[in-house]
Amino acid sequence: MKFKIRKAEKKDLPQILELIQELATFEKEPDAVEINVKDLEKAGFGDDAFYTCFVAETPERIEGIALVYFRFSTWKGKTVHLEDLVVRQKMRGTGIGSALYKQVIAYSLEQGVKRAEWVVLDWNTPAIEFYERSGANVLRDWDTVQMDEGAMKKFLNL
Repeated sequence: MKFKIRKAEKKDLPQILELIQELATFEKEPDAVEINVKDLEKAGFGDDAFYTCFVAETPERIEGIALVYFRFSTWKGKTVHLEDLVVRQKMRGTGIGSALYKQVIAYSLEQGVKRAEWVVLDWNTPAIEFYERSGANVLRDWDTVQMDEGAMKKFLNL
């Protein structure tokens, strides 16, 4: 399998959005994606880019992505958060996911952070096992907490 890992460019955004949608479907939330290409461009490019995205490209198309951004830990300082690592279903097992993961870890070290972090669904056993084999610590006693826009407005009585 011939592919290369590189930073995403604006022209990649439609395919990146396809992969985001594929991930949402895989995670059993096919209707959850609300962003569009314009949102991705605004947030990911320019002097105040909020995220960095790496793509795995074959001669035919982009087959995988890893999207990261910075967070701040009161214990560690600046950290890298891996939001999504996605490989098209038919391309899983080709080494693309491992290559993207390696790029994220290398990028994290290049940025001088003390920790890279991400979330994995508890039923995604292959991913959990992969992360554990790589030396990552899967924190099974933490729950992710989220509040969507509607809940925020309701909480604030808006």
